[in-house]
Amino acid sequence: MTTHEILLAARQARLPLAMADTDAKNAALEAMAVALVAAAPAILAANRQDLDAARGRVSDVMLDRLALTPTRLTDMAKGMREVAALPDPVGEVLRNIARPNGLVIQKTAVPMGVIAIIYESRPNVTSDAAALALKAGSACVLRCGRDAWASCHAIVEALRTGLRNAGLPETAVSLIEDTTHASANELMTANGLVDLLIPRGGAGLIRACVENATVPCIQTGTGICHVYVDAAADLPMAVSIVENAKTSRPSVCNAEEVLLVHRKAAKKFLPMLREALVTRRADSGLTPVELHLDERAAAIIDGVPAGPQDFDTEFLDYKLAVAVVDSLDDAIEHIAAHSTHHSEAIITTDPVAADRFVTCVDSAAVYVNASTRFTDGGEFGLGCEMGISTQKLHARGPMGLAELCSYKYIIRGSGQIRGGKAAQLQTPCQ
Repeated sequence: MTTHEILLAARQARLPLAMADTDAKNAALEAMAVALVAAAPAILAANRQDLDAARGRVSDVMLDRLALTPTRLTDMAKGMREVAALPDPVGEVLRNIARPNGLVIQKTAVPMGVIAIIYESRPNVTSDAAALALKAGSACVLRCGRDAWASCHAIVEALRTGLRNAGLPETAVSLIEDTTHASANELMTANGLVDLLIPRGGAGLIRACVENATVPCIQTGTGICHVYVDAAADLPMAVSIVENAKTSRPSVCNAEEVLLVHRKAAKKFLPMLREALVTRRADSGLTPVELHLDERAAAIIDGVPAGPQDFDTEFLDYKLAVAVVDSLDDAIEHIAAHSTHHSEAIITTDPVAADRFVTCVDSAAVYVNASTRFTDGGEFGLGCEMGISTQKLHARGPMGLAELCSYKYIIRGSGQIRGGKAAQLQTPCQ
């Protein structure tokens, strides 16, 4: 099918989805989860095909983003069931206003309609997006990168089996067949067919969508995330948090990319950091972190001299830019200049410093004494997530069910007219 035909079919699914009650949507999510697990052999075979084609062209870290395992498939199904267990946002009265003239005005959550998602090489996005859109009463149109197409196609086929088994239209979940730039451009300009566009991927993809989309678009994802180690930091805690934020999964957007260290902590902390991220990891057979050091950090420990772009780079790899700063305010100023407003953390035992940091740092998620890796819909108790919004309008931070709904005002009256009293209601003759 062409992209236009897929969008038309998704549009046809809007009304049945909007009318489906909570039980019907939850039953569909369970059927989709069952079908996903049942199709595991086909999905893993398709994923091996994608991995074989990508190997040698992308880094090992990016191969990890692409790879599926039986455990990851089980987790995908679990995520869908977690979405089913969440409260249904559709129909929720967000505000109730009773006017003196008797009008009752209810601000009510309603489905978006058709949500298009452009993403790259993470096949698990497929099931996350489908589950969230369905529970929020919307159809989703997925456009993955060519590296992941076979995997995503196999996943969508399984999800559509579940939808058919549950009696909902299979066109509630669709995958664009064309992986060229033309299909992405078509989604960006599909006025009247796409109600919301969500790009999930690198800076280039997000910039292209924000600059070229004529449909509503939410800016997501790019994560130049900072951790600041304050003068009053618990240094062993700081080492643990930085190691987790950088190495637990460096290929994702909530991984740390920049470390800032107060000058009073630097001489003691930086050798501890290098021991943990470089020496100890290498001795354990793990990939050591390549430290890109500014001049002040390089005077304390060995590493790679930081280049002019290192503090503005989302490495998505075992690389970390490190700078020494003179004060908390210098750290805040550095973050303001280089952050993508995703996730930032301060490590400190000083509550005054912590309060100033969370007040002054303008990012979607701001942490005190915790890893940035928690910026995730599941970790925030939202179930799966559609992405991390780094903008301020409509949605910010992990986008769960509530952020995938719009709202409308429903007004109930008894004959009111503007500028006059309520009309006298006539009782029909018997």
